[in-house]
Amino acid sequence: MKMYKYFVTSICLFFSLSLISETTLIILGSGTPNPNPERYGSSYAVVVDDKAYIVDFGPGSVRRMAAMSKTWGGEFEQLELQNISIAFLTHIHSDHSAGLSDLILTPWVMGRSTELELFGPPGLQKMAEHITKAYEDDINYRLYGSQPANNKGYISIVEEIENDGSIYKDKNVEVIAFKNDHGDFENSFGFLFITKDKRILFSGDTGVSDNLMNYGENLDILVHEVYSSETFKNKTDDWQIYHNAHHTSSIDLGIIANKLKPKKLVLSHILFWGQQRNHFLMM
Repeated sequence: MKMYKYFVTSICLFFSLSLISETTLIILGSGTPNPNPERYGSSYAVVVDDKAYIVDFGPGSVRRMAAMSKTWGGEFEQLELQNISIAFLTHIHSDHSAGLSDLILTPWVMGRSTELELFGPPGLQKMAEHITKAYEDDINYRLYGSQPANNKGYISIVEEIENDGSIYKDKNVEVIAFKNDHGDFENSFGFLFITKDKRILFSGDTGVSDNLMNYGENLDILVHEVYSSETFKNKTDDWQIYHNAHHTSSIDLGIIANKLKPKKLVLSHILFWGQQRNHFLMM
């Protein structure tokens, strides 16, 4: 088997991109639908200056934000829950979105006083509306009961995306969305974050995607999903058909990385299927 010369970072919780960098990538969760207790649902934070930009919000992601905040012994003021005000969703599969109710409600309970901005595929608006409706009694009790509360922090402002292009820009970052190839799942996206000092691309869930390659030049970090090519052989035919169409093998990811040549490759949504992590990285 051809050996690829790529340095892979997959087990660190967070890392600063350089000692003087203004941009930090924090891995909140790199899991899959399989409830591995060692890996929370897919979620990341791109921290630029005083703001955190969340990418995906899988199960447990809000608790991981809290764990990285100063209140709970971490080092990031930007991840104090009351400061979380913007998030981007690659697609609505539950392992990437099941933390939405927590993201809407808990930061508000902890003092967020601005609306939550959400960017994602069609269906996100309905999801946010239904969550707010489902928790209507809880919200009303907090608003009109004896505890302190504000009337903005639980509100979501949703912008649904359907096409490639720039979807957000402020003084810190521009976010470009692009469609990937998650099997027949039509509205599935990756994101390219461009800050003053870094270019970070999130693949989202995808098989080999020509469109992703169009956005992958001059990357500082490529965050890409992957499954083990070795243990894939042990899956039943139906699962092999599914994963081959919806996800990226470790062999294919090696080819992708050697074409794009990012400065760092971060593995995510990792399907080991019983393979030891050290052996997986060597593959």
